[in-house]
Amino acid sequence: MNKSELVEQMANAAEISKVSAEKALSEALSAITAAMKKGDKVTLVGFGTFSVANRAARQGRNPQTGKPITIKARNIARFKPGSKLTDAVK
Repeated sequence: MNKSELVEQMANAAEISKVSAEKALSEALSAITAAMKKGDKVTLVGFGTFSVANRAARQGRNPQTGKPITIKARNIARFKPGSKLTDAVK
């Protein structure tokens, strides 16, 4: 399912226009992104938790030359599915 299919399904389920569903989805994603940029967790009970984790700097290898390189530390997005989502996909 892609974004336009999700918007269409949301619009049909909520009996609203596709434009309204698109705006609602965009705002929800923006709010989740903004919270994660601040380092906050976003928990949707039953669905899951979005969080930010720090990946430490580490050594790697350049696959072309085999030389060791240093990979910088960075923040990554994480998602942990909730129990209802986990049960639904079993």
